[in-house]
Amino acid sequence: TNTRYLHDVRVEYAERLIQRLPKPLEVCFFVNSGSEANELALRLARTCTGRRDVMVLEGAYHGHTSALTEISPYKFRGPGGFPQASWVHTAPLPDDYRGPFRRNDSNAGTRYAALAEDVLGNVPEPGLAAFICESAPSVAGQFLLPDGYLKAVYSAVRERGGLCVADEVQTGFGRLGTHFWAFEAQGVIPDILVLGKPIGNGFPLAAVITTREIAAGFDNGMEFFSTFGGNPVSCAAGLAVLDVMEDEDLQSHALRVGRHLLKGLRAIQKGFSLIGDVRGSGLFIGLELVRDQESLEPAAEEAALLVNRLKDLYILTGTDGLYHNVVKIRPPMPFTLQDADCLLERLDSVLQEDALLA
Repeated sequence: TNTRYLHDVRVEYAERLIQRLPKPLEVCFFVNSGSEANELALRLARTCTGRRDVMVLEGAYHGHTSALTEISPYKFRGPGGFPQASWVHTAPLPDDYRGPFRRNDSNAGTRYAALAEDVLGNVPEPGLAAFICESAPSVAGQFLLPDGYLKAVYSAVRERGGLCVADEVQTGFGRLGTHFWAFEAQGVIPDILVLGKPIGNGFPLAAVITTREIAAGFDNGMEFFSTFGGNPVSCAAGLAVLDVMEDEDLQSHALRVGRHLLKGLRAIQKGFSLIGDVRGSGLFIGLELVRDQESLEPAAEEAALLVNRLKDLYILTGTDGLYHNVVKIRPPMPFTLQDADCLLERLDSVLQEDALLA
């Protein structure tokens, strides 16, 4: 099963993935989880640049290993956390709901990018190894990045000799509906792409995809090896997922159902001041709950109560965000219009409960 030995299904799966990607992303490394994939992405970037420093976004989460916890502010600034490492640099979250530059500002993307460039300017020599960023920040609060943000930041990182890593573990494979990959919505191509979760539909499978140049730079004599990553059964599962994605056109389905769901959520929002913001695309949606529409005081307790009451009604959501007040809605890709209506009906019912509104 291990990666020392080639197998036709592994090669076929790599070819199918690459068909879905822009050049020059064409070399695949297979592992078992998103955390393993982000670990490998870090190793690629550090080997190829000879540097260690990493820039991430505020509120970011990239995995549960020691190295990834160190670059995940969502973890090291949370309960049980620890001081930020000197080689980790945190850029402000491009929050166009409560941040300094809002959704009605057509230049919000470049203005937030300028804040990231300020952080880059303070990275000590020899400079940055990588900027790793979810192409649509999920754990930080289910955000779509403002237009132009990644294009400007990627350019600034590359000018300084760093590599750009797109973490698409939670946002890839058509979930946004408009694009197969969230980075496409920003008009960029990363140097390293990280995939996980959906590509195996629950089966342990993840991937790192990069350029031939970076792969060659990584081939420095220190072996990369995975006993189970990319084994024939995992790759067969990955191929089956791609078949279903294509045969059932789940990307277009996500866009259609997501639009219906967003419309319904915004209709409900009008009746409840608790809902400060409804955002997202396709089946990647966040509801930000606030106690006051002017001050935007986070309603974290209410969000937790809402999520638990929905669970009692067999609707599984979760809470995320810097203030734990964002209800994340990320249903399975085959989620139907009827499923969406069920969610909307039960959400409206829970919001009307006295305990939640008190």
